[in-house]
Amino acid sequence: MNKTKQSNRRQVLIFASSLIVAGPLIVSADVSPSDIHVFKNPQCGCCNAWIKILTDEDFTVISEDLSSNLLTAFKVENGIPMNMMSCHTAKFGGYFIEGHVPPSDIKRLITERPDALGLAVPAMPYGSPGMGPEEEREAYDVFIVGLDGAAKVFQHYPKAGIPV
Repeated sequence: MNKTKQSNRRQVLIFASSLIVAGPLIVSADVSPSDIHVFKNPQCGCCNAWIKILTDEDFTVISEDLSSNLLTAFKVENGIPMNMMSCHTAKFGGYFIEGHVPPSDIKRLITERPDALGLAVPAMPYGSPGMGPEEEREAYDVFIVGLDGAAKVFQHYPKAGIPV
């Protein structure tokens, strides 16, 4: 192969690689601040159920499918601690929303505007939004992740049927 063809091929590969990495950032630039932009695995049904709950609560949702590797990289780049990760990640109002966070907690976050990176519901607790009926939910916490990466409870949801 001559040097010109090798150089052109290298440039194409570099350009294609940069598009893969920057793709979510390019799309994010076109998103309105009032839109919630959800990044998810295309095979995840619970992510779609969570998106439907958000749209039913009058959120404008834009979703983008990413491979598992790109989704994990996106989470790390946005400061989501490994122990807070779940199946999907959203960006909204300058915050990340990780996992099955209830719409009421997202609204509270935006109203209060704390100095934080975002909210997270680690893993996929049964009965959280998009993960089965709320009247059968297991107890779970919504965490707020501070600018230093430390997480603390933002809202606790007791097991269904347990008095608050």
